[in-house]
Order: sequence, then structure tokens, then C-alpha cells
Amino acid sequence: MKPVLFAAAALAVIATAAMAAPKKPAAEPVAAKPSGPAAADWRTPDPNDVMVIDTNKGRVIVELVPEAAPLAVQRMRELAHEHFFDGLRFFRVIEGFMDQTGDPQNSGVGGSSKPNIPGEFMFKRAAATPFALVDDQQVVENGFIKSLPVSSQSMQLAAMTNDHTVKAWAYYCPGVAGLARDDDPDSNNSQFFLMRASHHNLEKRYTAFGRVIAGEDVVRAIKTGEPVEAPQDRMEQVRLLADMPEASRPKIRVIDPRSAWFKAEVARVKAANPNEFMCDVEIPAEVK
Repeated sequence: MKPVLFAAAALAVIATAAMAAPKKPAAEPVAAKPSGPAAADWRTPDPNDVMVIDTNKGRVIVELVPEAAPLAVQRMRELAHEHFFDGLRFFRVIEGFMDQTGDPQNSGVGGSSKPNIPGEFMFKRAAATPFALVDDQQVVENGFIKSLPVSSQSMQLAAMTNDHTVKAWAYYCPGVAGLARDDDPDSNNSQFFLMRASHHNLEKRYTAFGRVIAGEDVVRAIKTGEPVEAPQDRMEQVRLLADMPEASRPKIRVIDPRSAWFKAEVARVKAANPNEFMCDVEIPAEVK
């Protein structure tokens, strides 16, 4: 089996972009954050869409977004139900890029016994999709589906498609969770990665199935290496929030991207960097 890393071409593009990318112009000063969110600005995520990853470095909480990648989310749910991920290591971790795990062989060549699933690099957005628009560029619309930053074709084009949908894709911002694969776009199985930084080169090329809503500091604390030298950091236990006993289940709430507070926060961040602000927008979460 080929190593389920990132396709060599993708890594080459990333490296080239890092060396050749022009320096961004200095951003405008960022205004003070709006006052604290009110009760109506928060939402409670579906416990079946929250993956709790307890590592030896701390806890990471990922919100799954089935609207963007239903097959990938279903696979993550199945494997978490089966305790497949428990004890698996972070075997490939690149500073300024991502943490890769989910391989029972801890090497990049393994996977679960389940069949591979096809890539879900883009998805269909309908009028009913819970998309919070924050930036309308006429041809392209940017917004959030739950905690996931998303770009899509303008919904004005939906009237011209047979199923009244448009194409959408996730931004690969810090915290976004994606499926690893080899050169075959349909080789997605159990290996996944958590982003340490933004890498737009992965967009429309790798399946994004969710985003870290708490514990991004843990993601960045995982030991780096390619491969990581022993001892490697590990996932000690991975569970869906819905599978955890009520007594030990963390209480989680996340800012609603449709809320008044979030709209004010987006406007504040966008004013400092109008052209590339989507990955600068943070979505606060509370875990108790």
C-alpha cells in the first residue's frame, strides 16, 4: 500500500508557495473586540458531531461538519464508536503545517479494515444549507457552516443548475480537520490531520470534515518530525461526545456564525485585512 501522506505534487506546491509567496502588505490596526457575546449568540453543537480527542498533551475537541463531507464524517463516527483511534500516534507532524495520525501502523501505510471512501473535496450548497454569509464577492461567497470556513459559488447561480445548488469548498485554516490520502483521490480511509496553520494549497484537493473548536494549543504542542522520532505523542482516547457518560461529558457551546456578535467580530477582523481575513476569524467556544 502506498504511504497515505500528502500527494508529492501537493507538497511541492506547498514548498514552492512558501518560498515564492510575496510578503503581505501590512494589515491595518485591528479594532477592539466587540463586548462579550450574549446568550443568544451561542449555539450548542450536536453531540453526534463532536469528536473528543484526549492526547497525552491534552484534549482536542473537533466539530464534525457533515454538510461539507458526509462520508468522511460518517467514517469518523464509525471509527470513534469502535475505539479504533485509541492509542494511535501522531507519526508525521510538520511545524507550520499539520499533525497526521489515524494509522494503526503509525507509519502512514496503514488504515482501517473498512473500504476506502471517495474524496469530498467540494460539496453542493443549497438554499437550505446552514451557511452564514460574511463576504459577498458577487461571483464567490465566503461564510461559515457551523465552525468551518467555507467559500462557494454565488447562490445566484443556483437558479441555472438542475438541482438548484452551487459548488462549495472549505478553507484550510488553522484547526481544520482533513482526511489524508495518497495520489489516488479516492484513497481516503482512517488517516486524518489537524491543521497548525493556513494552507490554501490543500483546498479542493483534500477532504475537510470539521474543525478544532477547543485545544488548538494542544495541536501545536504535539511533537514534530517527518517521521516523528520516538517517543511519539498519541491519541489516548477518541470518543464522540454522544458516547460519553453524561456525568463526564463536557458541556460545550460555540458562537453561532449567524449571531449579531459574530457579524460584528467578522467586520472588525475584515477591516484590518479585507482581502484575506477568513482564517483570521476565530470562533469562540466554551468547554466546562
